[in-house]
Amino acid sequence: MGIIKEPLDIDFEVDNRPLTKEEEKMISDFIRLRKEQQNQKYKPKPRRAKTKKECV
Repeated sequence: MGIIKEPLDIDFEVDNRPLTKEEEKMISDFIRLRKEQQNQKYKPKPRRAKTKKECV
């Protein structure tokens, strides 16, 4: 991830407050669901075992 250049006429302010338990749970659930979706999307295909004849 790179550094974001701040435009001259815009000031970015960050609210550095601790998350509530509800917000933590929502974020954790979202991350878990996204990981499950990505794993389902890109399942590796089973590889076929080579026989001696194919290896030679």
